[in-house]
Amino acid sequence: MKSYFLIVLALLTFSGVYAQDNNSNSEKDYKWQIRLRGLVIAPDESAEIGVIGGDAQISTAFVPELDFTYFFTKNFAAELILATAEHDVKTVASDISAIGGPTSTDIDLGSVWLLPPTLTAQYHLHVNDVFKPYIGAGINYTLFYSEDEGPVVKGIDYDSAVGFALQGGFDLMISERFFINIDYKKLFLNTDVTVDASNLADGLEIPADVDIDPDIFGFGVGMKF
Repeated sequence: MKSYFLIVLALLTFSGVYAQDNNSNSEKDYKWQIRLRGLVIAPDESAEIGVIGGDAQISTAFVPELDFTYFFTKNFAAELILATAEHDVKTVASDISAIGGPTSTDIDLGSVWLLPPTLTAQYHLHVNDVFKPYIGAGINYTLFYSEDEGPVVKGIDYDSAVGFALQGGFDLMISERFFINIDYKKLFLNTDVTVDASNLADGLEIPADVDIDPDIFGFGVGMKF
């Protein structure tokens, strides 16, 4: 997935060489943008799981998203992204032979909802009146809620976490105020997970250090105001 972000950055850098800063003086100075996008959230997960070993697997999610952008100048802006998604979670190739199970098996850990409001600072290029690419970087704070531990263990707990975000995308203007948007983000997100498996063995608690690091692809429409 990292190659997608490199392609976006290369495109924006190339476009920047030809960016025209002498836009028409008749262009209105809109300070705000609002977008409605559909997102594909694809975790690039890995985990260090105590006691039973193995790795983590987190499902891809498809969700709607709402975001707001404020322009401090023609080129510099800040964007707040609001979305929430449910993901199914399991371990893969875990060893539960100590409690009479197989040496390599998958364990269904149910599902969890993620709420990761993300704030990015952006630089917008003005190539022409139609194509307006941008790059950005920022921070997110992810809340985990509505945990469902699944059918195997007794309980599961996720720690909320602060992460970082990189972003690239572009707007295609279809009128003075309305546009189509394509966006890519990479979130760097880590959480500590504690699995209560005391129903399988007395006092059994399984810690895990999980990198989620999702690739987020967005497509939608927006309006300036």
